[in-house]
Amino acid sequence: MLTRGELTQLEWLDLCASELELDGVLFDMRHFARSDADYLAQLKKTATDLGLTVAGLATEPPAGESALEIASVLGAPLVVLGAPPHSDDPAAWNALVAALRPVVASAKRLNVTLAIRNAPASLCASTADCKQLAKDVDSAWLRFATDATAFGTSERLDDVAPKTVIAIHIVDDLETFATENDPVARRLVDALRGFRGFVVIDRAVENGARDAFHRAIGRLRAL
Repeated sequence: MLTRGELTQLEWLDLCASELELDGVLFDMRHFARSDADYLAQLKKTATDLGLTVAGLATEPPAGESALEIASVLGAPLVVLGAPPHSDDPAAWNALVAALRPVVASAKRLNVTLAIRNAPASLCASTADCKQLAKDVDSAWLRFATDATAFGTSERLDDVAPKTVIAIHIVDDLETFATENDPVARRLVDALRGFRGFVVIDRAVENGARDAFHRAIGRLRAL
């Protein structure tokens, strides 16, 4: 609805607060009609008036300084960044590390933490990938936006947990998510035990009943 222009960001904020009764929001760079100071101030003020915490700002690679600056104006402590697609070429990994180093330097200057998302088909597909990236970049301003269900079942989440600052889960089927027999939602809940931070629920499908998302959130709360 945001992409098609059927819902503005201001209306989305109101939906998150009044209908979904959420605690916070993760803005997405794809949904900004404008990025001037007046508009960003309006978004921040509206979120404040509605009692919504600005949990972060999501963007896709490559991450530029503009996303960090927008996050800083919005009062977002994090910029959530997707990892590039998987490649067996070692040069792709070296390019990722080289690209991230100046970004985390800007992140430190602006006091906005960079949180990398893990995904099966990306350069951060495993917990080992995440650990290696943290080691190679070597900055306290690089952390992770972890989807625990995207890792292999045998992987140790303890390896990534200390550097996870926000949790993200992409729902493939809104109608079955968090139902009584859904093992994915239960694995998500188990993985989040002891986690202190926001849990972001995103939908993989663009279409579908609007109420389906509301019901999925309600079932997850019940779990």
